[in-house]
Amino acid sequence: MKRAIVSVINDLVTDQRVNKSCLALQKTGYEVLLVGRKQRKSPPMDERPYASHRMKLLFEKGPLFYAEYNIRLFLFLLFHRANFLLSNDLDTVLPNYFISRLKGSKMVFDSHEYFTETPELVHRPKVQKVWKRIEGFVVPKLSEMITVCDSIADLFREKYGVKCHVIRNIPLRKALPPKGAKTELGLPTDKHLLILQGSGINIQRGAEELVQAMTQLDDCFLMIIGGGDVLPVLKQMVEDLKITDRVRFFPRMPYQQMMAYTQLAELGFCLDKDTNLNYRFSLPNKLFDFIQAGVPIVASHLTEIEKIIRQYDLGMFIESHEPATIAATIREALSDEARRTQWKQNLAVAAQDLCWENEEQKLLEIYKHYE
Repeated sequence: MKRAIVSVINDLVTDQRVNKSCLALQKTGYEVLLVGRKQRKSPPMDERPYASHRMKLLFEKGPLFYAEYNIRLFLFLLFHRANFLLSNDLDTVLPNYFISRLKGSKMVFDSHEYFTETPELVHRPKVQKVWKRIEGFVVPKLSEMITVCDSIADLFREKYGVKCHVIRNIPLRKALPPKGAKTELGLPTDKHLLILQGSGINIQRGAEELVQAMTQLDDCFLMIIGGGDVLPVLKQMVEDLKITDRVRFFPRMPYQQMMAYTQLAELGFCLDKDTNLNYRFSLPNKLFDFIQAGVPIVASHLTEIEKIIRQYDLGMFIESHEPATIAATIREALSDEARRTQWKQNLAVAAQDLCWENEEQKLLEIYKHYE
């Protein structure tokens, strides 16, 4: 049987894009092995219809972590048979590229973001230079690749002349769990529920200003679900501002469990700042999660996000990241019942169009070229 090894640098549990890629490969006739890492605080791996392997590393961050992971991944790929290699993001591309050349395996690179322009790199030019060299070494040698939106695809095409397919990270239409009850989930029944979610709640994504805005919204309750490097700052901020009755943090959780909370929200937030190319052209998972859950969206003016929201009329935009502006936008959205009803109707239409059942067909065609 044909075998595919799919590699990613995270702990696999909450990465829905990689999971959907693995399932698509199975439909194309591959036996799939997904490879990642296991951190000390990683949740248990859920059951999947394909094999997975999580490597335990000595280092969990910094240059030594990336070096160790890439060496370990290279050795793993070297001693495991694969007809097809799927490399997810730039931090796995070198081992996959070298093994594909060494063993003659077919390879596809799936870039989930514009990695070299993330905020973690743009202010660290020496580190950024290393990753740009890796990108510049591998990408021009590829016949084709995959990424998440038109804007990022255009950047790769213009810079390297590579054929770049767009596969958006859209949820399955039929994946929603039954809608939960507020009381069963320990949520207040007398406040408007708001939600910020994701595995990358990081700097420059508007989370700090959203928390500050909650000081002006005593009839609202904000759920923050997921992980990210700014969470310790947010938790301290909530304590300092004395709004623990208005903001609650939930850890990363399986997708089905998270969406039980998401469906109860009245507004969801995509507040990334236009401080780097990666955020400017981002098309985050949470946007499509909100659409599938029927949750109107409050967003910042970013190219790809704004295109989707305006196309279907799914919510409102903030005009600045000032906490007062965010609070005023939330109050306006919550006060217009007729408009929210229209958004909900539009969300139902968008959910039918923007679902994985439709998007997957394009990915299946790409994988079939490698049979």
